[in-house]
Amino acid sequence: MGVFSPSVSLFYQYQLKNTSVFLTCFQYIYWYLFIIAIFTSLGCDISNHILAECFMSGGKNTFSPLLNCRGLFLKAVLVICTYLASNRNSYKKNICIDMLRQGYHKSFSELFTLIQKWNALREAAGPGSAIWQRESLEEQPDKLDQLYHFLTGAEAAQRAGHYEEMYDNQLNLAYCFNDPEDKWLSNYFYEQCFNTAQLVKIDGGKREAQAHANMGLICEEQGHVMKAAEHFEAFYQLTEGLTWKDETGHTYNSLACEHLWRIYTLLADKMLENKEHQQAIKTLIKALKMAKEGGDMKMEGEAAYCLSLAYNFAGEQQTALSVSLFLQFSSFLCFLYKGKYNEAFEYFSRASEAAKTLNNLPLVEETKTYYGIAKAHKLMVAFNSRIEAEDPVSLKYLLAWKENRSDMCTDPLTVGKTLVWLAQNCQNVEEQRSYKVHLY
Repeated sequence: MGVFSPSVSLFYQYQLKNTSVFLTCFQYIYWYLFIIAIFTSLGCDISNHILAECFMSGGKNTFSPLLNCRGLFLKAVLVICTYLASNRNSYKKNICIDMLRQGYHKSFSELFTLIQKWNALREAAGPGSAIWQRESLEEQPDKLDQLYHFLTGAEAAQRAGHYEEMYDNQLNLAYCFNDPEDKWLSNYFYEQCFNTAQLVKIDGGKREAQAHANMGLICEEQGHVMKAAEHFEAFYQLTEGLTWKDETGHTYNSLACEHLWRIYTLLADKMLENKEHQQAIKTLIKALKMAKEGGDMKMEGEAAYCLSLAYNFAGEQQTALSVSLFLQFSSFLCFLYKGKYNEAFEYFSRASEAAKTLNNLPLVEETKTYYGIAKAHKLMVAFNSRIEAEDPVSLKYLLAWKENRSDMCTDPLTVGKTLVWLAQNCQNVEEQRSYKVHLY
């Protein structure tokens, strides 16, 4: 009954006088009810929506019952067509329509271009390729939702002149597509971030530095080493002396040093392959400088090792040996810092021997000093273990070591037997001491 009442109301309101008008109106109403009945039987409850749309738009400008009934019918057809279209359209098409309705024409154009690019990559790869087996971008609703949200957010921020927000939206899109299969999408949005970062003026250059770092990584991955070096150098210059940190707690400047050390080493490798020894040495000196500034001992040791090899390839063996000694120093300090005293002692034993061949007295004295430090730390491990043991044998060992200051006896059982023999065979303390001096 609820379906008939608006139409009947219209009939009584205007009091139709003309029979032909009445019949025409009746036809419109008949077809209107027929359409509603069909869609109701299909489970599509749209009659209330059609009636509301019709009567809300009728108002006082209805000139005749014929026009009003015809409007009712046409409105029903329009709403039904819209309903069918919205259910027939793909998810991608609905998103595109929504973008255009809200006025995001740039976002629509960008989304459409990305879908076309994906299809072009797929066609270029051909059947049987990995990309051919995957779902297309337009068939992945989750990714379309991300694109819709952040593209429109970036466009709205651009219109308002908030370029930092525009950058953040584009960066979020780059993070969204970090899977290997979506690498091209991630790279695209990193490039957009780089362009937008040039417009940001309120963050002291932080976003610009971040954009240079990301572009450097992309160029390095694509094999454009020189271009990557330019981006990393810009990254270093923008972060020098600043305390900006990433999500892992590393400062941007230390990351810039690490990137430059790695990229300079790659450049030097290519130079050595082309027999450009002197140019490679200059590049590796820059790499060593970055490694030192970055504060990573392992990285510093690797840089010194590469530089030593370059000097050796260039025929400068003496310089190569000096750099090798620096490498020994770095390894020593690294092992000493980590508590690996035996390894540190071994490195400086070799360094001390190598220094003697250079006829460089200050260097020899320096290596002796480090050698002594390493030996002291090595002995300290054994000394502490005897203290912690708190047993008679360990105590006798320590007393014996204190009197002769030698590391010859390392077996506490041997030390214990020696002390027992001394106590049994020597008549007095002076005789025991003289025997120990002769023994050690």
